[in-house]
Amino acid sequence: MPRIGFPELIVILVIALVIFGPGKLPSLGKSVGETIKEFKKASSELMNDTPAEGKTEEKTEEIKKEEVK
Repeated sequence: MPRIGFPELIVILVIALVIFGPGKLPSLGKSVGETIKEFKKASSELMNDTPAEGKTEEKTEEIKKEEVK
């Protein structure tokens, strides 16, 4: 995956400034930041929930084995 350096970042910001204008750029930046924050939060919750689901499945299997006995 290519890395974005400082010169590329400047070009992207100038293009965004030309397209959206100086009035709308702060609100656009805020919404992008909130979206990234929510994405990180959801992905970390997913990572934290994954082992718990495995434990739940193990307990369910143990209960089924006990019911069979």
